[in-house]
Amino acid sequence: MGVTTMIWIVTCVAILGLFVFDFFAHVRVAHEPTFRESAIWSTVYITIAVLFGLFIWWQWGAQFGGEYFAGYVTEKALSVDNLFVFTVIMASFAVPRMYQQKLLLIGIVLALIMRGAFIAIGAAAINSFSWIFYLFGAFLIVTALKLARESGHEKTAAVERENRLVTLVRRFVPTTDDYDGDKFVTRIDGQRFITPMMLGLVAIGFTDLLFALDSIPAIYGLTEEPYIVFTANAFALMGLRQLYFLIGGLLDRLIYLSAGLALILGFIGVKLVLHALHKNTLPFINNGKYVDVPEISTAMSISVIGAILVITTVASLIRTRGRVAQR
Repeated sequence: MGVTTMIWIVTCVAILGLFVFDFFAHVRVAHEPTFRESAIWSTVYITIAVLFGLFIWWQWGAQFGGEYFAGYVTEKALSVDNLFVFTVIMASFAVPRMYQQKLLLIGIVLALIMRGAFIAIGAAAINSFSWIFYLFGAFLIVTALKLARESGHEKTAAVERENRLVTLVRRFVPTTDDYDGDKFVTRIDGQRFITPMMLGLVAIGFTDLLFALDSIPAIYGLTEEPYIVFTANAFALMGLRQLYFLIGGLLDRLIYLSAGLALILGFIGVKLVLHALHKNTLPFINNGKYVDVPEISTAMSISVIGAILVITTVASLIRTRGRVAQR
């Protein structure tokens, strides 16, 4: 792909600038965003992501442009699934709606930093060991089977893990159950205490770390270019805060989203295994020679992922259409 160091620097500065703008324009003054505000800025960030994909298409060709869009759609879908857990975390810590924006934005920035580290590790592993695709593929297939079997219960399990982490933090750090505005640390009788805002941030950060274990192997199944992996993740996370407030009322209606994501992860896992066989160097598989198997193209990946998301979303809304009338 030939991405220079300067392009990396400019891209990172631009992404950081968008997050800084988001903080000072919408988050610094605590408030609960309206539906109109959330809808406008969700559209803005999705438009920026699409324009960036078109830039990649124009600059480096249709192959890399298609890989970016496939990665972006997949990461966006996985990010929407994360919102279910974020909703539970906000409720469990009773975070006031007007402070939730700050918590989400900082959590998203932490998620991008952690994913950047995973992306660098993944790129180094792929460059050094072609057989890593076998591990990525197997991991995604196992994750898909687990997700399909547990359905909505994996969200409860994730929250339980976070609660154990928060309990550990409470054991070693002075905490208070009372909020002090949107502060993460407060003073009581001259002593510093961590507020529920900080505990909520710890829970969200830990959640992002767990979800990165699924999302990074998944996107490496669609492209081997670290630049595309990073930017697709960054633009998928960007605007997630607005999306949280925009579709918050619809989250409980997307009952088949987890099943759809399980199919997507399983599909990408199979794609990775086929790719690993095609690039095989393991001596106990076909004497270390490549195996002549068909590879799944980027166009087919986009088609399959898009079809699964459309079908599961429409099916979910049809299945739960009565819930709106009951409210």
